[in-house]
Amino acid sequence: MSFLYPRLLTDQARPLYEEYGNLTISELTDRVAASHDSAVYVATGGDRVSVGQLKQLRAAVVELAGQAGFPDDSDRTRNAEFDLRIAALLHAETGMVPAEAASRDVWAFLALVLLPDVAYWRYPKPPKDRVMATDLTRHVFGRLWWRAQLVRSPDSPSPYAALGILGEAAFDQIYARRAALGGSPHMVRAILRVWNDLDFAGLNERKVLQDFLKRLLRLAPFVLFDGIEEHELDRELRAVAEESIEAQRLPPPHAESPLQTARHAPNDPIGAEVPMLTSSLEYTGTAGGDPPDGAGNRRFRSVEICAGAGAQALGLERAGFDPALLIDSKADACFTIDLNRPQWDVICMDLADFDPSARPETLGIDLLSGGLPRVASVAGAGRTDDTEERRVLQAAVELACVMGPKALLLENLPDLVERDEFAADRSSIEARLRDAGYRPSWRVLNAADFGVPQNRKSGFLVALRDPYFSRFAWPQPENDPAPTVGQVLGPSMSSQGWPGAERWIKNADGIAPPLVGGSDRRGGADLGPTGSKRAWAALGVNGISLGDAPPDAHFTFDGQPRITVDQAAMIQAIPVDWRFFGGKTSRYRQIGHAMPPPLATAVGRALAAALGG
Repeated sequence: MSFLYPRLLTDQARPLYEEYGNLTISELTDRVAASHDSAVYVATGGDRVSVGQLKQLRAAVVELAGQAGFPDDSDRTRNAEFDLRIAALLHAETGMVPAEAASRDVWAFLALVLLPDVAYWRYPKPPKDRVMATDLTRHVFGRLWWRAQLVRSPDSPSPYAALGILGEAAFDQIYARRAALGGSPHMVRAILRVWNDLDFAGLNERKVLQDFLKRLLRLAPFVLFDGIEEHELDRELRAVAEESIEAQRLPPPHAESPLQTARHAPNDPIGAEVPMLTSSLEYTGTAGGDPPDGAGNRRFRSVEICAGAGAQALGLERAGFDPALLIDSKADACFTIDLNRPQWDVICMDLADFDPSARPETLGIDLLSGGLPRVASVAGAGRTDDTEERRVLQAAVELACVMGPKALLLENLPDLVERDEFAADRSSIEARLRDAGYRPSWRVLNAADFGVPQNRKSGFLVALRDPYFSRFAWPQPENDPAPTVGQVLGPSMSSQGWPGAERWIKNADGIAPPLVGGSDRRGGADLGPTGSKRAWAALGVNGISLGDAPPDAHFTFDGQPRITVDQAAMIQAIPVDWRFFGGKTSRYRQIGHAMPPPLATAVGRALAAALGG
């Protein structure tokens, strides 16, 4: 018998989410209910779950939570044990079928109506996706039901035993980042069976798993894993796993140059050749060549948080910083980094869930850096929907104090640096950093001053320990002006035979307004608000949306073309060979949110000079 659960739609869930963030666990317990006036059901597919059944489910969840310290205590070990137990309970007792469990609104009801106290105990001050289920792979309860669904072996005496084979972060690599593999229960169960029998003596199991999954992804376009019998699939996966183990025992190969491969279509198999747009803009705004080191020939180690598509890490790499670890919560962004720098260690998880003690090599690193989600601008200072952005900002500062890097680099809106409305934020951040032994400095820099064809200002916070701080100096603008939009996009605009290209190039004689990546909460892929669209129009660009290809021979001679995703990347001075994963809107947002690499290089060189003496 399958059951239908109440669904709390987004418009009804959002006010509860915003209200509950300010309540104690005890106050949330007082809000518990087995129904909600705004809840709805689908018309068919099973019987509606009764109020009595919902109360029984709550009682069972609360009992398991109590064993893990609910409501007054918890720790990482008990949280992990709670997740394993609750995954099996939810899958076995809810009576959901996958179609019902795929509904985000069902999980929003369970987290915000039936179990808000448990949800907010497990994830204090949670981002929206943890309780509103905007991303099921991250929902406090939904992700666990699906994990149990994928690993359950119905013929086994302990059908959910495989839940304990891999930890949270490892399973997330299979499920969240590796959707091509993680969507198949047949495949996931085979991975877990094989993994449980391997010998990792002397090896880093996490790195073996990362290499193993990448090898499987290279096979995915050519092998129908779901069509292979269980025994044969286990044999094939074991052979791939043994290749990964052997690879980890060998010295690492020489890293591939960032300019050795052409940009591929986002969903093409790695290695497929596609036409590449060219740009007159070199990567740093100057002549190309090998990436320079930082101070002399010395290389430094960094950790990149909120890494996005890797543009800031790419710029810092050219300044002499090699990332020991990159963290981002967006699966498409993590996959983008994987496509371009397979040797970089990327984990896809919420920053607040990262435990530096589990990665001791990150403690005392040379640099902790990140381009953080934008806090509310002055125009929106009264908004209530920037809670997540401020939470990430606070988590980043706290992480620096725990990890103890020699230097910290955080990038955000210029308003955070310049406006009086953010004075309290700056004072709080400075006080926390000074207590941890750092000396902070704030500065606004314009990417156009460093060879980027875009009037894009960024607010920076740099903090260093002594004696490094006294040796740090902010980079100075370059002498040469940035190239114009016409110079940068001209070759691609004329590549399809548009007769008006020459005239367009001549008229597009200025630099671009800042690209706007937009928010996951609203909108699609366009070039920003009305003012930005007017500025683009003055350069001969239609900013209402993005194009799929440059204008061809049939395009109006004096028309205004739309720029493509690849051309947007050129405006950000991202190398033309840097590939982006995901759909059109996702790829554009990754580009729009990025820090132009040349700007990151300029700040990175200043930091390298300070650290290297």
